[in-house]
Amino acid sequence: MVRTCSNQVSEVVAVTACMTIGSCASGRRLVNLRSTRIELTQAFPSTERFGLTAQIRRSAVSIPSTIAEGAGRDGRAFHQFLQYSVGSASELETQLEIAGELAYGSGKAIAAAISETRAVRKMLWGLINSQQES
Repeated sequence: MVRTCSNQVSEVVAVTACMTIGSCASGRRLVNLRSTRIELTQAFPSTERFGLTAQIRRSAVSIPSTIAEGAGRDGRAFHQFLQYSVGSASELETQLEIAGELAYGSGKAIAAAISETRAVRKMLWGLINSQQES
């Protein structure tokens, strides 16, 4: 059975469900973040295969994976896992900035990736803040 995001479902459940099935904006944004970062790193030099390329891919995969892991725990733990995801997003942004400084890949693609990473981090902070209020 496929769930849909609605106003009746709490934000936490909605994000978790949407991430799992990839059917709403928050979940798609996190999954797309991972996919586009992997595609972006394909243009990096082969000498970076085990360096910056691997780090970017690991960080991009870590964000939705950490949220999914936290969603399987109690509320307090979930909150902590969301904060870990913010840390991974910050790490990813730094790695993308380094890639841009080294002129790896398209400057335009890297700038877009940084912007999307910042948007995801902002979304995560919104989710964290909404959890603190409830």
